[in-house]
Amino acid sequence: MSLRARALLTVVLSLGLGSLAVPAIGAPAPARASATAPASSGTEVISRTVSFNLRNTGHSLLSCPADNKAYPVRARLVGPRQKVLGYAGSTRMNVLVHDAGTGGWFWNLRQHPSYDYATQLGRQGELSLVLDRLGYDKSPLADGRSTCLDAQAHMLHQVVQHLFSGIYDFTQGGFTPPHASSVVVHGHGTGGAIAQLEAARYDDVAGLVLMSWAGSNASQLAVDQARQQTSACLTGGGYASYGASKAAFQRLLFASAPAAVRRSAIAQRNATPCGDVTSLATTLLSSVLTAGQVEAPVLLMSGSKDARVRRDATQDTAASFRNSEKVTTRVIAGAGSALPLEKSAPRTRAAVLRWLRAL
Repeated sequence: MSLRARALLTVVLSLGLGSLAVPAIGAPAPARASATAPASSGTEVISRTVSFNLRNTGHSLLSCPADNKAYPVRARLVGPRQKVLGYAGSTRMNVLVHDAGTGGWFWNLRQHPSYDYATQLGRQGELSLVLDRLGYDKSPLADGRSTCLDAQAHMLHQVVQHLFSGIYDFTQGGFTPPHASSVVVHGHGTGGAIAQLEAARYDDVAGLVLMSWAGSNASQLAVDQARQQTSACLTGGGYASYGASKAAFQRLLFASAPAAVRRSAIAQRNATPCGDVTSLATTLLSSVLTAGQVEAPVLLMSGSKDARVRRDATQDTAASFRNSEKVTTRVIAGAGSALPLEKSAPRTRAAVLRWLRAL
């Protein structure tokens, strides 16, 4: 057994979950479109709430508790006015997928403009869709056991397809929503796992930005946190706290974020749907098994002080994307897991923008 296979088996078994099945890979979607958003410093940036009608169902052989019902899932379009309101024609769209325990606010922290990732990208001409995944904030789910990460990946695929077709709605106003010419998905933590699975199964995105996601290379702290959440879900209700305390939550996410940013994050943190928690081990296995099927370019980012990723993880994780057009790695010095919210946020955004412009 290889060292990588041993590491994966150790992580999966440590979460205390049952047997695993190899996932089925869906048929490829139409070929990716290519578009490059030009830089436009000083652009007027606006945001508007939009809604998608999504079916909460998985598309693999994994045991998945998703209830197969349709739900309204909310998001915010953030970017230059002309693009948000659909006046600029079809354009590249960045879909921002949050982690467990956070929410769409992670990418769009409007209380702290210097750390508002979506708005700052918008000032450089980029259009972003900031998702509240099912079970979070404006996309509520009564019973957190009624979804799972496999279903989250399939719902992300539905979002991508709706962006191409324009089949979604502004919650207010009579504007026609913009169409995507291409889609780049940015995922943080578990959101990175969801993004990776979607790209591997459906091949309909033009690129992946994966922050603080290391597949089987999670740190012991991250493994312990997953085990604690699993235990809470098996003995309690439909949701489990990410981080047993405020201090634990900070330790998992931050290394250098300003105190005010940390307070805002703590005030907005969400409990994690238990279906997501208990499907983490099988999702981990799926992500490792399917990484080689990702063909889109990949940008892997982590902080040098990321408490959730093993220090030697970046190159090992990069090697797993063996069929990607190009894999780029960036380690941000002094940063923790929450790269858009750390003091080094401008360097994180600059690295992402350089990579986007090279697509």
